[in-house]
Amino acid sequence: MRFTKMHGIGNDYVYVNCFEEELPMDPARLSELVSDRHFGIGSDGLILIKPSEEADFAMDIYNADGSRAMMCGNGIRCVAKYVYDHGMTNVTTFRIETLAGIKEVDLTVKDGTVRLVSVDMGLPKLLSGGQELELSPDVYAGCRKLPNKGVWEQLDVHGCAKEMIAISMGNPHAVFYMEALDGLDIASIGPFIEKHPRFPDRTNVEFVQVIDRENIIMRVWERGSGETMACGTGACASAVATMLAGFGDDTINVRLLGGTLSIRRDESTGHVIMTGPATEVFRGDFDV
Repeated sequence: MRFTKMHGIGNDYVYVNCFEEELPMDPARLSELVSDRHFGIGSDGLILIKPSEEADFAMDIYNADGSRAMMCGNGIRCVAKYVYDHGMTNVTTFRIETLAGIKEVDLTVKDGTVRLVSVDMGLPKLLSGGQELELSPDVYAGCRKLPNKGVWEQLDVHGCAKEMIAISMGNPHAVFYMEALDGLDIASIGPFIEKHPRFPDRTNVEFVQVIDRENIIMRVWERGSGETMACGTGACASAVATMLAGFGDDTINVRLLGGTLSIRRDESTGHVIMTGPATEVFRGDFDV
């Protein structure tokens, strides 16, 4: 099976072009095999690039543990780069189908190669308190006026009440704020929150340190993959939470272990726009 290894600021996946390749086995099991960093290729999961009846392309995402993912912000940037750089399209704005809906991407191309990708991630949803509130411009404005009512939720973490803001970017995120991320034992607290009874389908977990109104630092424990170098939807969720809490403005730079993403909220539509790089590492063949 031919594959391409790519990453978005360190969030790495194995990509298979299903226009040309036929998978040798069930994709969930294949993801477990290729993701193994000792006996496989090594990645945070497997992403399949497929035809779509509704958009220009489709992406199908499997985490390192074989579970299926709804959306991946870093992954979709890599898919966009792949299809352009490999001559599958010659346009710089197109649509990609995901399980979280169809997303529009806009490419910045230099010398025939994609350098940056902007993705319209759509409207976020506020999930705090068990609600599912789509953050249209009017709803968002209402939440900003009353930031402490319905925005925050308390979660019992090892017998201690911790405040979080729960956001969906097509997949669930629980955002926690800390004065500093130094010394964070994410390998212990991350899986505990991921599998907390509050989240029957598990959740992604973000830990955020606010630097100023335009910059935050984030570490992430991803549902099904553990700690990763970066998470695009997590960066979006953390930026939106930071805006809702009144800690930041409508454009926030999110600094992750693997690099920085720019997250902007479009004031007129309420949509979240994520911009960042995508990198091809190598290509190869994988024998099962």
